[in-house]
Amino acid sequence: MRLLLTNDDGLDSVFLHALARALAAAGHELAIVAPAREQSWIGAAKSRHRPVASAVADHGLGGPTWRVDGTPSDCVNIALAHLLPRAFRPEAVVSGINIGRNASLGFIPASGTIGGAWEGALHGLPAVALSQDLTAEAYAAIKSPASEPAAPVLASLRETAAHAVRLVPGLVAATAPQSFVVHSLNFPFPCRADAAMKRTVPARIITPGLFSPAADDGTHRFVFQSGTDVSPPGLFTDRAALDAGDISHTVLDYTRLGGV
Repeated sequence: MRLLLTNDDGLDSVFLHALARALAAAGHELAIVAPAREQSWIGAAKSRHRPVASAVADHGLGGPTWRVDGTPSDCVNIALAHLLPRAFRPEAVVSGINIGRNASLGFIPASGTIGGAWEGALHGLPAVALSQDLTAEAYAAIKSPASEPAAPVLASLRETAAHAVRLVPGLVAATAPQSFVVHSLNFPFPCRADAAMKRTVPARIITPGLFSPAADDGTHRFVFQSGTDVSPPGLFTDRAALDAGDISHTVLDYTRLGGV
C-alpha cells in the first residue's frame, strides 16, 4: 500500500521511526510528513493565524520525508496538497505510534495523533491512529530530556509495530473512501506477540481539574490526571481492553455524530 505517515510527538520520535521502518520492511510505499516538534493535546487544530514552514528531512525512514512547523492536521493537509509527488497517491493516512494511550472520551478529542488521522478522513481517505500505552514511569522517562526508551519499552514497541504491519492493511481495505472513519488502535504495555485485537468503545471518563491553581504570576500549569471512569456496566471499553492486555480497536465514525 501507499501510506502517508504522521504523528503528534514530532519527526524525531523513536515510535514513529519504528512504525515507518516496519511498514517499509513489509514492502509498503511510504511518505512521512510529521511536526517539527511535539504537538500533543492539540487535537485537530490547524495553524490559521501564522505561516507554516515545511522542509525536506532525511531520517532513513524508507520514504520521502518532510518536517513541518505545524500541527499534525497541518502536516497531512499540506502534504496532500503540496508536498507529495504527483505519482504518490496515498491509499490511507496512518498516524502514530503515539507515546502513550489515546483512550476514552476524556482524551480522544484532544489527541493530535487522532487529529492527524482525522485530517486524512476529511480528505476522503481511510485513516488509522496508533497509540502505545505506557506506565506513568515509562512515559516520564521517555519525556525526560536526552533520554532513550528503556529496553522493555523498545521490546513492546517492536511488537506493536509488528502488529501494526499486520493490522493496518486489513483496516484500510475494509474502509470505503469518504466514509469519515478513523480506526483508533491502542496497544497494551507490555505488548505481546499474541495480543488479540478486541472491538471496543471509548470509556466515559470525566477529566476535571487538569490545570493547577494560579501561581504568583497568575499562570496555570497543566497537570495530567487519568480522570474518573463513569462508563456504565456492560460496555467493553478501550481502557478495559488495555487493562486486560488486549489491543483496543475503536471505530470513530464521525457520520454518527448526528445520531443517525
